[in-house]
Amino acid sequence: MEQSLVPLVGLQLIQDAITPEHHDYLVTIIDQQPWLTDLRRRVQHYGYRYDYKSRSVDASQFLGPLPDWSMPFLEQLQQAGFIEQLPDQLIVNEYEPGQGISPHIDCRPCFGDVIFSLTLGSTCIMEFTHAEEKIPLFLEPRSVLIMQGEARRVWKHAIPGRKTDAYAGKSFERKRRISLTFRNIVLQ
Repeated sequence: MEQSLVPLVGLQLIQDAITPEHHDYLVTIIDQQPWLTDLRRRVQHYGYRYDYKSRSVDASQFLGPLPDWSMPFLEQLQQAGFIEQLPDQLIVNEYEPGQGISPHIDCRPCFGDVIFSLTLGSTCIMEFTHAEEKIPLFLEPRSVLIMQGEARRVWKHAIPGRKTDAYAGKSFERKRRISLTFRNIVLQ
């Protein structure tokens, strides 16, 4: 695992967090699970179901422990010192070319201070915005993005809905991207 420098306090980007073989295994196993189609994109919920309409989560939404297939990756991150606590909630999002997600901060009272996401499939640009400042971050397959502190609580993050990204003077055509976003629930 190689950590990249990022220009934002509380943000870490880890390149090559998993092997290509582990990447392919995860895509295969995720595609064997049922997808929900409540949103404009397909999703899977594990641990706790997040209610997008009320922007809440509570103990009654417990679905069970995180899937066994997620544990080797999580334990690897913990052993490497990138996370202290194993998460208890996972949302798998699928983004087809042209799909994105609007600028947001993950529910502050619902989730703990550390949120991290593994990218599978395609590259994309995630944009971080605060006041008038915008910082693009290039996410590659097998990379892990960890947001905490200021990056988690102050900066909004988004993925613009487009089919091509321009970064560092190059053009990247988007393909299907799957993100695994891990969090810890804060029960009220």
